[in-house]
Amino acid sequence: MERFASVERKTNETEISLKFDVDGEGNSSIKTGVPFMTHMLDLFTKHGKFDLTVDANGDTDVDDHHTTEDIGICLGQTLLEALGDKRGIKRYGNAFIPMDEALAQVVIDLSNRPHLEFRAEFPSQKVGTFDTELVHEFLWKFALEARMNLHVVVHYGHNTHHMIEAIFKALGRALDEATTIDPRVKGIPSTKGML
Repeated sequence: MERFASVERKTNETEISLKFDVDGEGNSSIKTGVPFMTHMLDLFTKHGKFDLTVDANGDTDVDDHHTTEDIGICLGQTLLEALGDKRGIKRYGNAFIPMDEALAQVVIDLSNRPHLEFRAEFPSQKVGTFDTELVHEFLWKFALEARMNLHVVVHYGHNTHHMIEAIFKALGRALDEATTIDPRVKGIPSTKGML
């Protein structure tokens, strides 16, 4: 069963082509026009062992908001489509990732009930030219479109780059666990009979 999807999204603010393979090898080809986001998506892909292609052009002359938000939307849409009825998956994933002095945890339930719980306070408002508030924006749109419960907790840290990097690595690993096919799971992993 191939778990792959692609999407094209074009608005007055962005133009995005995105391809996502759940059962990949950690390969990425990512062009976002937002260097820090490119770096984070590369980490997410590598640690989740997904394959991800992103070609995004947006109004980054205004700021990085629209591009970052729309990539989250597209990634969520492709994940939802690629997983189909979610038959046989583990459904839940949990990862703790340290990055030097920072420790982040991401917990996922592919429940078909979108929710983001975000517990992180960054010491600085920017990493380079990237507004750190966009981490929440990206994660919320990703969770919303993928229809998943996504809990993100940064337990501690004082370097904003390290804290965000730990989040994206943990996101990849938790999602890899949640999407893994478990041979012990017969059918849909829910007493409801559907997700």
